[in-house]
Amino acid sequence: MIPAADLPGDAEQFDVVVVGFGIAGGCAALEAARSGARVLLLERAAVHGGTSSMSGGHFYLGGGTAVQQATGHQDTVEAMVRYLMASTKNPDEEKIRAYCEGSVAHFDWLEALGFEFERSYFPGKAVIQPGTEGLMFTGNEKVWPFRDEIVPAPRGHKVPVPGDTDGTKIVMDLLRDRIEEAGVEVRYETGATNLVVTGNGAVTGVAWRKFDQSGVIGCTGVVIAAGGFVMNPDMVATYTPPLGGKLFTLGSTYDDGLGIRLGQSAGAALEHMEEPFITAPFYPPSSLVKGIIVNSRGERFVAEDSYHARTSYFVLEQPGATAYLIADSDHMEEQRMPLVPLKDGYETIEEMEAGLGLPQGSLASTMARYNEHAVRGEDPDFHKHPDWLAPQAKGPWGVYDLSLGTALYAGFTLGGMATTLDGEVRRPDGTVIEGLYAAGACASNIAQDGAGYCSGTQLGEGSFFGRRAGRTAAARRTRG
Repeated sequence: MIPAADLPGDAEQFDVVVVGFGIAGGCAALEAARSGARVLLLERAAVHGGTSSMSGGHFYLGGGTAVQQATGHQDTVEAMVRYLMASTKNPDEEKIRAYCEGSVAHFDWLEALGFEFERSYFPGKAVIQPGTEGLMFTGNEKVWPFRDEIVPAPRGHKVPVPGDTDGTKIVMDLLRDRIEEAGVEVRYETGATNLVVTGNGAVTGVAWRKFDQSGVIGCTGVVIAAGGFVMNPDMVATYTPPLGGKLFTLGSTYDDGLGIRLGQSAGAALEHMEEPFITAPFYPPSSLVKGIIVNSRGERFVAEDSYHARTSYFVLEQPGATAYLIADSDHMEEQRMPLVPLKDGYETIEEMEAGLGLPQGSLASTMARYNEHAVRGEDPDFHKHPDWLAPQAKGPWGVYDLSLGTALYAGFTLGGMATTLDGEVRRPDGTVIEGLYAAGACASNIAQDGAGYCSGTQLGEGSFFGRRAGRTAAARRTRG
């Protein structure tokens, strides 16, 4: 932290400085510039995009988007609000309602960058659409108890790029072009090192470094959008130890918690830091969803049709984080994302029970109960959707190992700075740090834990709340 009194009289001046050129920072910079602010965007990497560009391109949007309408899926703002309120760990109704009420307009804003979501729907169970389909279910909308309380609607909007990685790059390239048109100055290979803070705690500038050069810039607002902390071993050990081993971390080199640490230096409160997103999807093929998942006691503990991160969340709560997916010969197909290895095949349930070291009779009892009810399209224990219920009665059986340390789990962080609806950073007492804003993976908004996560939330909320932070920071220049 640098005292504002030490800011040189001839220091460069901007209205808004944005730290980080991922989806949140890019959207913040663009909206600030379109609001009339003189904007500087600092990016430590040599190119734009951040971790956002590595992702497949899912945006969680609803309330009646053009893709939902074109594919015949009815959705309302209220249904979207109710679902996110029900599935979020500690929901902030003000943020959720604003996000849902602004979702259709945000969809239109994204397309106005220069692309279109394909007006098509993918009906299968997958981590992300395999082709260019524009819409699919990417959360637990069809999973009990949510489906009984709120009419399910698909909200996972994917950019028109096939495959499960790099789709967001086309959005980031277009965002870069729009930013250039708006007159934002972008400086690459330039990182923020300190915030400039007044005696009363307001942020009025930022210090930077580029190789052996350094300097200080004055401004009326700083928007931090510098990513999460999955690449910072010390922070991971402190907040999210499960991410510290036996996992593939999802992030770029620069997801080292810099943004969060900058915020802390100015007094920022942090939220949900202990909740990582961790997952090892066992589908596709979707036929495996009809199998059953048991722990080391031979007991089921989750509805197998849950979104893959919800399933993984409950796996990690089992004894030894051990779990097995069992499918009979009618439902075993070649995996298309072999993250959960086939452990072995067994001719009888008794052999399987012994081979997995489960308590005698436990698996036989679990299988018998599941099959008895599945024949009737019922699951009284976990209320699995009838679409994914089928007896697992035809041997041989295959066992896929979902255990942590065997399956290829991957993860990233979800916690970050506490913010208002408009991205203003809060102190622990709830007051706002004047001149400091945060968005994206270094802020805590809607996505709070793996059990309630929906694919597309990070890009959706990062871009949405990034825009709000940029506009609010720009407005501050006229108030100062």
